[in-house]
Amino acid sequence: MHAALIAAAEEASEHVNELPFSPVVFGVGAFVGLVALLLATYAFRSVGTRH
Repeated sequence: MHAALIAAAEEASEHVNELPFSPVVFGVGAFVGLVALLLATYAFRSVGTRH
């Protein structure tokens, strides 16, 4: 039983999932998304003081 589990674990460790894009693309996408959220927050900075 233990030998079968060890063999299955070794096979699973050799399986590699490749990313659809380069890791740099994910980083740039996250940065652009966060900057967009920052700009949306900045656009509404004075809404509370108008009323």
